[in-house]
Amino acid sequence: MEPRNYRMVVSTAQDFVTTSAEADRQLHHWLGVMKRYDTSALDKGRNEIADGVTLDHDAAAGRHGSYSRWRLRETRPDNQDTWQSTLVVRSDNGKDSRRTWLQVDIEHHPADARLRPTRANTPGIARLLLDSLPTQDGLADVTSEPKFIEPDDVEEVIEELCDQERRLPIVVASTPYGKKVDTWTDQVVVPAFRNLPGLAVMYVLTPEAQTLFNTKLDYHPVFGGGIRTYLPGVDPAWQPDAQRHLVMSRPKIEANPRRAAAILASLPQRLALRLPLPAPLDTLPVQRTRPRPAGQDSGLNDLRAENRTLTSMLAEAEQRENANGDVLRVLREQLQIAEDLEFEQAAENQDLYAKLKHAERQVRALHVQLERAGQHAHALAEAPADAPDTFARILERMGEFPHLRFTGDKRKTKELDAQSIGNWVEVAWDALCALDAYAAASASGTAGGDFRYWCAHLPDDCAHPFPAGKVKMKESKTVGNRDDWRRERTFPVPEAVDPSRKLFMEAHLRIGGGNMVSPRLYFYDDGPNTGLVYVGYLGPHPTNTKT
Repeated sequence: MEPRNYRMVVSTAQDFVTTSAEADRQLHHWLGVMKRYDTSALDKGRNEIADGVTLDHDAAAGRHGSYSRWRLRETRPDNQDTWQSTLVVRSDNGKDSRRTWLQVDIEHHPADARLRPTRANTPGIARLLLDSLPTQDGLADVTSEPKFIEPDDVEEVIEELCDQERRLPIVVASTPYGKKVDTWTDQVVVPAFRNLPGLAVMYVLTPEAQTLFNTKLDYHPVFGGGIRTYLPGVDPAWQPDAQRHLVMSRPKIEANPRRAAAILASLPQRLALRLPLPAPLDTLPVQRTRPRPAGQDSGLNDLRAENRTLTSMLAEAEQRENANGDVLRVLREQLQIAEDLEFEQAAENQDLYAKLKHAERQVRALHVQLERAGQHAHALAEAPADAPDTFARILERMGEFPHLRFTGDKRKTKELDAQSIGNWVEVAWDALCALDAYAAASASGTAGGDFRYWCAHLPDDCAHPFPAGKVKMKESKTVGNRDDWRRERTFPVPEAVDPSRKLFMEAHLRIGGGNMVSPRLYFYDDGPNTGLVYVGYLGPHPTNTKT
């Protein structure tokens, strides 16, 4: 599920008193100037600063550390939805007593618990704090605007990328050839980074620094106007690690800048909410609102005022319970996804192990036969490498598969070349080879089952294995019940297959993972009818509950 709340967690080397005072000033500016609330008489406890708007403030100091906390609740009179904003300034009494932590949370609580919360973007208070305080995440400075990487900065940025203490992603934008870095930044990068302040460290590579940067990060480069999100724990020397760090291509950014900005912020926002809070912030007591002491009014009016406060507190508690229920639901979904992936990976590993042993036995038998026939040199020869090296070349060679027909959008397949990582091309080619062998058996009625069964029970004379764990013959009920998701999986077919010339294809293969592309291949087995398997799609992962 897409994250809906906003959370910023940063620190500063300034002491708690200085930081808390500056945070208080910026909070007054945010509330009084940007939101136009009355902040003339704020005090500890609950402050009614407008109709339906309250500000709760609590603070404490002691041997376990000091903190100041403000919680703003804005209830809209038209629909009773509530936006809750929380700011915490907390001293660190642990290993770094000179460091002060700042946390900003923005949450939306719908009046109807059945409705989905509205997504929270970077609030004004977060930008004000980033602009007024020297904030850091590990070795990196956290700012509200992207900073340029010059050649002299490359070594320092590499050190930040590899810093084991950092929590935030580092997002690096490159500049296309022939573009001025300032113009490209203003027109493309800044709009793409619009939702990232407080969620990530933002950089723009100057053309002069790009070659040096990519040389240092040989397996993790970014170029051509692309934007790469480097997660914590970068290992520049390990090629498989590159799959963890997502790349967004220039065509995708320019095609829909607003959507690109939302996608770029989605992963950092999700990480911010999943990561455990630093110990000083995690040990804060729960903020509990208390009714203000009775005034000098009559007893009846005091009781009425206290009743209003208690009713408000009850509504807040109910909203918090609903929000916690949403968190638990998301965690259960994530656990189910992880368990599904673990099961698929285990099945795939078992499948691959069996195929490897089978292939080893075949190779040994062939070697023995060749040596007996006096062909010792041929027994030691290596098989020629014949697989294409790009998705565009795959499309060019589709004619080599007599039992397959590609009916999909070739443009989407070719776009994978700008986003491809790891062994995606090889896996896609292996998948097509295996599908072609299966299609021949399906047409002749000797397949014995569907494609997954074929992969799990590969005939001895078949030279094209494919992991059964990468094959799914059905989509989930959630996908099947949503018209927009069904349309994404409805692909062209000849009239001989379906009179409407299009078909909802459920069977698909996992070509790759590791980033937001995660390509899939969708197909339809029409062996018993036309004697062919139709490949309706080879491209980025269509929308589902996990994307």
